[in-house]
Amino acid sequence: MDKIEDIEFFIEQKKGKIMPALQDRILKPAIRMQIISIAEQFNKLKEENEFELLSKFDKDDLRGLNALRNFIAHDYDSVDDEILEVVLRKHIPRLKEQIENIL
Repeated sequence: MDKIEDIEFFIEQKKGKIMPALQDRILKPAIRMQIISIAEQFNKLKEENEFELLSKFDKDDLRGLNALRNFIAHDYDSVDDEILEVVLRKHIPRLKEQIENIL
């Protein structure tokens, strides 16, 4: 949850506007690193066989998050800002809601 709140904080630095945050030379890498970290936390749950907990999340969201993590980590410069915007606008809030429901 901390990583999602960090992302929200970074976006708030641009008055809650996602695209200006993604165009910022400091905020964009910070946002990307938080996305990588979130995906890695889910991978740790998988490695620890926490399948009951993972089953509470949408499989497509988790697969997409992992794919985005791999894309950011291995092809850093070519990640499309529009894809990141969709993830930040749609998927991260849904993920946050799922985490809050579990907690």
